[in-house]
Amino acid sequence: MAECLARHVPPHARLVLGLSGGLDSTVLLHVLLALRDQHPFELRAEHVHHGLSPNADDWAEFCTRLCAAHAVELSIHRVLIARDDAAGIEAAARRERQRIFAALDADFLLTAHQRDDQAETFLLQALRGAGPKGLAAMAELQPRPGWRPAQLRPLLGIARAALQDYAQTHGLTWVDDESNRNTRYRRNALRQQAMPLLAAHFPGSGATLARAAALQADAADLLDDLAQLDAVEAIAADRLDCAALGRLSTPRARNLLRYFIEQHGQPMPSARRLDEALHQLRDAQADARVRVRLGAVEVWRFRGGAYLAPLAPAPAGPVAWLGEALLWVPAAGVSVQMEAVTGAGLKRDVLAAGEVTLGVRQGGERLRLHAGGPHRSLKNLLQEHAIPPWQRDRLPLLWCDGRLAWAAGIGLDADLLAAPGEPGLLPRVAD
Repeated sequence: MAECLARHVPPHARLVLGLSGGLDSTVLLHVLLALRDQHPFELRAEHVHHGLSPNADDWAEFCTRLCAAHAVELSIHRVLIARDDAAGIEAAARRERQRIFAALDADFLLTAHQRDDQAETFLLQALRGAGPKGLAAMAELQPRPGWRPAQLRPLLGIARAALQDYAQTHGLTWVDDESNRNTRYRRNALRQQAMPLLAAHFPGSGATLARAAALQADAADLLDDLAQLDAVEAIAADRLDCAALGRLSTPRARNLLRYFIEQHGQPMPSARRLDEALHQLRDAQADARVRVRLGAVEVWRFRGGAYLAPLAPAPAGPVAWLGEALLWVPAAGVSVQMEAVTGAGLKRDVLAAGEVTLGVRQGGERLRLHAGGPHRSLKNLLQEHAIPPWQRDRLPLLWCDGRLAWAAGIGLDADLLAAPGEPGLLPRVAD
């Protein structure tokens, strides 16, 4: 483990240990304390109290006593996990842990995953039909998008049996989570039933599977390197060029699309959804409206490019403006700021005297952008201003006495513009 710290942790780095009180994290704490003199670093611990076990309070108390005995600062986070969470209890608990860990003010979050965990993760991913990234299982050092600390797993090369021997040799005590014996959970079934059977017929299978995960990690890195080469001419900012995608072989194009999705911090969709998106982006007619859902986002094809966009907000009606400087518009999923200006924006007196509402288009809206000019359909204006289709139905609009007065990204009603020196209000989407 000392070699892992030397590879990744500079002197005086701020480390946070995810401490459950179980065997693995208790051993990791003990080893870190032993290494602190030869490799100086700041160390504190975090315990997430899920409240799922009747023994959860006892585990938190154990961690409190353990850290107090070694003068290690400990924070305990209590979270509420709904037992009927659609994602399942395990996934919900993991989501809450990651939410807490992502916000930690530290350089590294240390977790006590070990070699048997790695082998189990490899098998679970293989049974899901995962590719190299999934089969790579867990990395020793893993920067995570949106996280302040990088995740470090110093025990990843050490077998669970070795940790048990260490704990017994040093007289360590730990807590036992009874849920780890519940084979209703797939990982537990794999750990208690499948892995012992594999070890009986294939001695050293845990180490072999962990080594296979490391080889897959190498393959995943090579695929990322290839995607980065392809991205030079195919990806610019948030746009993936569909023509460039079409010039690649199917496996290479699929790899680039995966990379594009990952770079936007999105989880990988199923193979079926990914292949459907790839087919639509490469083979659809140029004027076709391509829209494929990929989990929490959609991929759109627009003017020869592919874009990722969040799902539209839930349907909601317009909201009334009562003079607020900042107003949340649920239908658009944004806040609109009403900036006080002079000689610009919409006439403040007219807005103050009228009934002002904000929402999104319902169809048939018209707007006059130039004095003396015609009222143009909002539909045509959206096309002329190259507003992407995924933004059109969530574009914030403002009406005054039933008359469209402002469309974000388009402009203001010319008949309601404030004259020079006249008080005005300039609506805009808040940052």
